[in-house]
Amino acid sequence: MEQEYSPKKIELYVQEYWKKNKTFEVKEDLKKEKYYCLPMLPYPSGKLHMGHVRNYTVSDVIARYQRMIGKNVLQPMGWDAFGLPAEEAAIKSNTSPLSWTKKNIKYMKKQLQSLGFSYDWSREITTCNAEYYHWEQWFFIKLYEKKLVYKKNSLVNWCSYDKTVLANEQVIDGCCWRCQNQIIIKKIPQWFIKIRHYAESLYQDLKKLTHWPENVKNMQRNWIGRVKGFQIKLNVFNTSQKIKVFTNRLDLIMGVTYISISICHKLSLNLSKKNQIIERFIKKYQCISQEELKTVKYIGINTNLFVIHPITEKKIPIWISNFILKEYGTNAVLSIPGHNEHDWNFAVKNNLKIKYVVLNPNHQKYNAHSSFIDIKGILFNSNEFNGLNSKDSSEKIKNILFQKKILKEKINYKLQDWCVSRQRYWGAPIPMATLKNGKILSIPEDELPVVLPTIEQNIDSLKKSINPNSNWAKIFINNKSAIRETDTFDTFMESSWYYARYTCPNFNTGMIDLMASKYWLPVDQYIGGIEHAIMHLMYFRFYHKLLRDFKLVDSDEPVKNLLCQGMVLSEAFYEIDKNLRRNWIHSSSVLIERNSKGEIIKSYNKKGKELFYAGMIKMSKSKNNGIEPELMIQRYGADTIRLFIMFSAPVESSLEWKESGVKGVHRFLKKLWKIIYNYIDIKNTHHKMNFNLLNYQQSHLRCQLHKTISKVTDDISRRKTFNTAISAIMELVNELAKAPIKEEQDKSIMRESLICIIKMLYPFTPHFCFFVWKYFYENKTIDDEKWPVFTENILLKKYNVIIAQINGKTRCTIKIPNNLNKEEVFLQIKSEPIIKKYLKNVNIKKIIYIPKKIINFVI
Repeated sequence: MEQEYSPKKIELYVQEYWKKNKTFEVKEDLKKEKYYCLPMLPYPSGKLHMGHVRNYTVSDVIARYQRMIGKNVLQPMGWDAFGLPAEEAAIKSNTSPLSWTKKNIKYMKKQLQSLGFSYDWSREITTCNAEYYHWEQWFFIKLYEKKLVYKKNSLVNWCSYDKTVLANEQVIDGCCWRCQNQIIIKKIPQWFIKIRHYAESLYQDLKKLTHWPENVKNMQRNWIGRVKGFQIKLNVFNTSQKIKVFTNRLDLIMGVTYISISICHKLSLNLSKKNQIIERFIKKYQCISQEELKTVKYIGINTNLFVIHPITEKKIPIWISNFILKEYGTNAVLSIPGHNEHDWNFAVKNNLKIKYVVLNPNHQKYNAHSSFIDIKGILFNSNEFNGLNSKDSSEKIKNILFQKKILKEKINYKLQDWCVSRQRYWGAPIPMATLKNGKILSIPEDELPVVLPTIEQNIDSLKKSINPNSNWAKIFINNKSAIRETDTFDTFMESSWYYARYTCPNFNTGMIDLMASKYWLPVDQYIGGIEHAIMHLMYFRFYHKLLRDFKLVDSDEPVKNLLCQGMVLSEAFYEIDKNLRRNWIHSSSVLIERNSKGEIIKSYNKKGKELFYAGMIKMSKSKNNGIEPELMIQRYGADTIRLFIMFSAPVESSLEWKESGVKGVHRFLKKLWKIIYNYIDIKNTHHKMNFNLLNYQQSHLRCQLHKTISKVTDDISRRKTFNTAISAIMELVNELAKAPIKEEQDKSIMRESLICIIKMLYPFTPHFCFFVWKYFYENKTIDDEKWPVFTENILLKKYNVIIAQINGKTRCTIKIPNNLNKEEVFLQIKSEPIIKKYLKNVNIKKIIYIPKKIINFVI
């Protein structure tokens, strides 16, 4: 063993051993408890960033720990390889998206391997491979056959920059989630999967996810937007038409002053055929961006039609409003401006009547200038319901409307069907075609997979290669001429079922091997960023339920435990250019002045120009504050980076990247290396430990060891507080650094402690631990070792150390057996030579005794 710790010399050696011996490849083993640990698969963008490194380190620590406690652990890795960035990069670099993607995968795989992650690489998945998306196309056809898929002309979110459709979940504050360009609304033919059919199941089954973060579940609940209420069928005045309206507040029905219908409502569209003003209104507001909508909200048009109030039988005007651009519930609501914010704003803007029907909390009436109050209370201004509370009035009104046979209970959802069409080349082709007569057919199963046309040199024609006029699109089905569907799948399709394919990546006779999926699923631990809480995780759960209903999996949810790691932050600096724009400067090009607390007080570029400090913010290319993992590995080693990431912050919190902290962790590993080196030098001179001969210091150290094992085990397995686990190990190492190794018992305790420390650090620093382990056991590898187990009776203290004082001044500490009573404790302390000297020939006025801690003789 060399005297100095040199990660460069050991990490490559250990990685080659793992690769050669296929250490982490696994198969189903019914004799062992399985554990499926899954990090979210990366997009092969070219290089890993520290967010990737944190995600995959967390996963690897959990996977390695679970192996050590005896489980059959699957931890796979793959690539979410389709998508817009590859297509844009291909155009810029004049290459094919496939070539660009393969090149990036090769490089990023090497980076992952350099960090020592314990993946089963035999299960590697690349979603742009036809062998993978073949089964996605097959499943889509099965969904189509079950009428869970449909195509229709639809108002969609359109990103004019990326030239593609976005799902609702991909629109953030009216902008594209990827490029931040404002979206517009346009109508084009699109493919949809009926996720709304599963809205109730998606909502209710959140209760089963007891080990998911509550904020993630709340985000999903809000997106599903489940509202329980009532559908009321109203007569349109002087016609045979009826309108179904929705409300969840029957107690407020006497406050209805108008009906709001959306521009998508059947009545709106019928009226537009006869009324040019309404037609122009609908055209204007159905093709408006969500951002523009904010400035023209509460715009409406009077239809000059009325419905009959279901209780008073008075006429109520029908207004078309631009509240909702897409279908929601019945597309018509009872508008109660006295007690609803949106209705109040619309009424004020359009000079409509406002009626208050619930007393305020002080049991007073509202005046005409009150804003909305959405409360429950005592009714007034409500005819026969005056004086009733909200609950009783709701029940009474419900019974009346039930008797009229115009009411039924209804649950509405905000969740819309999943639009899976994308107008891009680099995606999985949708396996459908259209005959000349307009009839839609699925591609025959024996012609799957439908693969993309090859693009190599002629990159300029990429966008033309997949269109209805291309040779690729013209096909024959059952000897009939047809045009192949030229849209490709939303890439969330690929990332919604990859976890199931990992269980059987080489299965070639079906989508999923039922035996393998039954053994491995559901996933025991899923790790990824909170930013995926709605988009990915919603589709992920939905797809699993589809697979379940097709008997391909047999659980209701795909994942038992979800862990969302925080962001990685780094210092960011910028200067203002002549155009008043910020130019971000990387920290490697910045000269920094800090105060005594290490805080930045001034920063300059290399030419001496003062820069602005933006603080610790999320690492990103746009802010030029990323830290290259490769550079850090070369400088400090993969184990140091892994340990720093897990030690510096709780896993759910943001991590501040500070190289001073990285250096501190590196010093810790060097210290531990030195302790091991010093022990190895004399390791063969000790005999077997005799526990009955341990002195106090030896017993204390051994007790600390088993306390640490107990804490680290709980921190990793139950609490997932990896930073406190590492801190406990560091404290124990500091104790060992001071411990003597002169006597045989010292050496025995040192050996036991080092073996347990190496085992506990193995999930965090696997190369380091693998390498030093061979100096303890030449014929064993630590990969096959079990997690250390603490011994309960060692944690039970046999002795207490009591501070002995004379007149409040400490004179000595005394080790007292914990089975002595109060009088026996006093006798033993008085017999101590130093205490005996102070008490000789004096009267003890008072004895102050705090059991097991302090005794003070007042003389």
